[in-house]
Amino acid sequence: MLITKQNIKYIRSLSLKKNRDAEQCFVAEGPKVVADLLPLIPCRELYATTDFLQGLSAEVLSGVAHVVEVGQKDIERLSMLKTPRSAVAVFSIPQHVHQNDWEALRLLANQDLCLALDGVQDPGNVGTIVRAADWFGIEHIFASLDTADVFAPKVVQATMGAIGRVKVHYLSLPTWLAGLAPDVPVYGTFLDGQNLYAQTLKAKGVIVMGNEGRGISDEVARFATHRLLIPHYPPDRPTSESLNVAVATAIVCSAFRSKLLAT
Repeated sequence: MLITKQNIKYIRSLSLKKNRDAEQCFVAEGPKVVADLLPLIPCRELYATTDFLQGLSAEVLSGVAHVVEVGQKDIERLSMLKTPRSAVAVFSIPQHVHQNDWEALRLLANQDLCLALDGVQDPGNVGTIVRAADWFGIEHIFASLDTADVFAPKVVQATMGAIGRVKVHYLSLPTWLAGLAPDVPVYGTFLDGQNLYAQTLKAKGVIVMGNEGRGISDEVARFATHRLLIPHYPPDRPTSESLNVAVATAIVCSAFRSKLLAT
């Protein structure tokens, strides 16, 4: 089947959030990301090379609404990546059961450890944070409305398929935090915080990570019940001003999980 200009125009249009919202779908590319997402999220369109399709099970392929076998040159025409490979797919944006139920969303922090992103705007950082959350078994991320869209192409690629397992909820963080039960701990990372490794960390609650430049906003910081600091080593050695937010998130999540495993 020939790839038309209309096909290319449609795929490229999904680089814009307004079009993703209108169509309720997003684009994923590359053999690893696409193969990981196919069993997890409904796929509307799959454009792929013969070699890629032969590596998929009949069961996985049966769940794809529209499969088009194409050559590598066609993949390059469709792709938004600098180095296109094997597959381009259009997936439906997952509709989370509790997305409009604030009470249900708040209860999630009573049941397990959750992440909250306050204005994290770099697509690579957001994608890497979703991937780290998946690694450490964190299934829910609550994101402020000015956090980068998790279904933007660069974010999707950085998640490496983790977006199929981690649910990201966009909402007003101050409003959501204000309604949490009083006994739900809210951890935030601050330069004036207490040594992360010396604190009692619980298996349930919320970890808030802030914007790349300004950190956690004042509107969100007032809900923090525990102010944490990732100490540099050794304490008297000159070092970088701060850590990348995605790196910091992975460190904090690791500390929480290591405390849990030690108990």
